Amino acid sequence: MKSINLLTAIGMGALALTGCAKKSEPVKQPNIIFIMSDDHSYQTISAYSDKLIKTPNIDRIASGGVIFQNSFVGNSICGPSRATLLTGKHTHINGQINNRVTFDGSQETFPKLLQQAGYQTALVGKWHLRSNPTGFDYWNILPGQGEYYNPHFIEMGQKKRFEGYVTNLTTDFALDWLNGRDKTKPFCLLLHNKAPHRTWMPDTADLKLFADRQFELPDNFFDEYEGRQAAKEQKLSIRESDMDLVYDLKMADKEKEIVTPRPGLANGQRNRLKAMNPAQRKAWDAHYDPIIKDFKDRKLKGKELDEWKYQRYMHDYLGCIKSVDDNVGRVLDYLKANGLDENTIVVYTSDQGFYMGEHGWFDKRFMYEESFRTPLVMKLPKGYNKRGAVKQLVQNIDYAPTFLDLAGVKIPESVQGVSLKPLLKEGKVEKWRDALYYHYYEFPNEHMVKKHYGVRTDRYKLIHFYHDIDTWELFDLEKDPQEMHNLINDKAYAEVKTNLMKKLKELQVQYNDTDRSKY
Repeated sequence: MKSINLLTAIGMGALALTGCAKKSEPVKQPNIIFIMSDDHSYQTISAYSDKLIKTPNIDRIASGGVIFQNSFVGNSICGPSRATLLTGKHTHINGQINNRVTFDGSQETFPKLLQQAGYQTALVGKWHLRSNPTGFDYWNILPGQGEYYNPHFIEMGQKKRFEGYVTNLTTDFALDWLNGRDKTKPFCLLLHNKAPHRTWMPDTADLKLFADRQFELPDNFFDEYEGRQAAKEQKLSIRESDMDLVYDLKMADKEKEIVTPRPGLANGQRNRLKAMNPAQRKAWDAHYDPIIKDFKDRKLKGKELDEWKYQRYMHDYLGCIKSVDDNVGRVLDYLKANGLDENTIVVYTSDQGFYMGEHGWFDKRFMYEESFRTPLVMKLPKGYNKRGAVKQLVQNIDYAPTFLDLAGVKIPESVQGVSLKPLLKEGKVEKWRDALYYHYYEFPNEHMVKKHYGVRTDRYKLIHFYHDIDTWELFDLEKDPQEMHNLINDKAYAEVKTNLMKKLKELQVQYNDTDRSKY
């Protein structure tokens, strides 16, 4: 994993604080603000690494609490991850195994249990679970994936279009709700950003931020996937037409001379531009028209085209991150200005990881590290004195029980995750999980990532790809952090393989995921 730039500074600050500050009792029912962006990679948060971008406001969350070095999801795709957040259960248990399923809102969720304990609850932003939200006193959600510019929102069942940029609007609605809430009650607010989900359309204010920046290609950008059949057969490559010139990279020339293999996607992007207001479109064209002209003049092919696509992708994706970080700052400033910063836990995460060109890819889905791993930082309320890095293996099944535990609400026995509360206090945690379970189901689909399940320990990973193939992969993450060398048939790892197979079976029994036939 990449180095943690804030850890030294955070750790020194923590030592200074613990040496002179008197410890206070934890807040009995802390407010909870859970900010989750869509497809935000840990590689693009400077608390983890400042190689690609600075995110000072998300870093403020980390410096006021903890940064999880080993945070992962159980199924790296949007809808399933959101259902896991709500229920504390893996997707084969809560029913949301893929994006095509409609979430069963009648089941028990942590917002419902917090409501019963006297909390006010709210959800704003991306929902993406098809059914209407339940367990919330207030909700205002994007239909489907939502749009970046002038999006529709559905407020308590009423659909309305708003002028503006989606990240700003989502934060506006969140702060409006905080202002109007019943201030005699604790609250739990879920703020779910659309950004930086595909097609990575930055705010007009951020279009030119990275215009002069040339990003270094990942070492394995031209990976040939030797010994990894599923990786070879995917359809999420920047280097292929999987990343569309018009749909993804904004080459919607007015002459319509740039033709791509999937005209439906290209038309969708052109329609998004038509939905802009005159000021937005003027700023957009002023930025992209010269890029389009230069692209057409250069007539790029081969590796030059591949590298050009990577640069365009990074510029647009990181532009979306800038707006996310700015709006995180608005939330933190609001809490401080209104005297809420000491009794509120603020969480920032993503619904899964994302590829920043590693293996030549964008998107997610695979159990490989960039997709499986997700950022997780928490600014802690009064009484929780832990600061700096948390190294234990944690997963998104743990969010629901953590919030319930912090609020003093009994965690249902059916919840599969565990509370992270012990990790938020100073002192040694005697016992913690030694492995994580993963299962991805959505195949066939646009990106053609095979169905697979697997186990990860602190050092090793074992993956089984199944359905129309039957292949196994084993990685030594200490020696091969980029997961380039499949060791499944390496005799030197025979004992490791045996132990991982055993652990995988144990986790499948523990999480009640032993029946392959229904998938």
